Order: sequence, then structure tokens, then C-alpha cells
Amino acid sequence: MAKSANDRRIDYIEMNVADIERSKAFYGSAFGWTFKDYGPAYCEFRDGRLTGGFTTNARPTPGGPLVILYADDLPDMQRRVEAAGGRIAKPIFEFPGGQRFHFLDPDGYELAVWSKR
Repeated sequence: MAKSANDRRIDYIEMNVADIERSKAFYGSAFGWTFKDYGPAYCEFRDGRLTGGFTTNARPTPGGPLVILYADDLPDMQRRVEAAGGRIAKPIFEFPGGQRFHFLDPDGYELAVWSKR
């Protein structure tokens, strides 16, 4: 299987927010970001180089955003994360656009890995 250019790289950052419109107004005004809405609970942002998302599906966590990596082979990456000492916080699940899982690194930071369908 040929590897994509994004395989095993940070691909997306997701931020839990209380109010998507307020977040869009702030980041649009302060940094010039653009936005694409995916319903009332999710909005993608683009800063010109990187994309990410605002979601109201979880409470804001002032410890930081969810860093999301990409993997061509999601089950293999989950096995690699576990073999390296990571703990699976959310096993592979479906979402619009693909699948992902969440894991905790050795210090307890939660990250996610996603893949297209």
C-alpha cells in the first residue's frame, strides 16, 4: 500500500467551544480565518495552511485543543499506538468523512488519529 503525504503527520486540530458563532467571530476578526459550517454543532476553520474544527459536542477544555493526526491504515496505527505504550481512550469509530480513534500518550495527553473511509 502506497503511503500518502499526510501519513503519520498532524492533520487537524479540533477545539471544543461553547458557542461556534462567537468562536468564528473571534478567530475571523483576529486572524482572518475562514469557515465552513457542517451543521449546528460543527464548523471547520482554515487558517490558510492548516484546517481544524470548532465543535459543541463536548465541553470546552481549557487544557488545549484535540490534536488529530492522519493515518492511511487506521487499525495498524491503533496497534502501533498501543504497542508504543499509548492507551486507547475511544476505539475506532465512524464519523462523517471517515473513521478515527482517540488515545492517551504516556503523559495523559489525548490525541486522535483519523483516516478516510
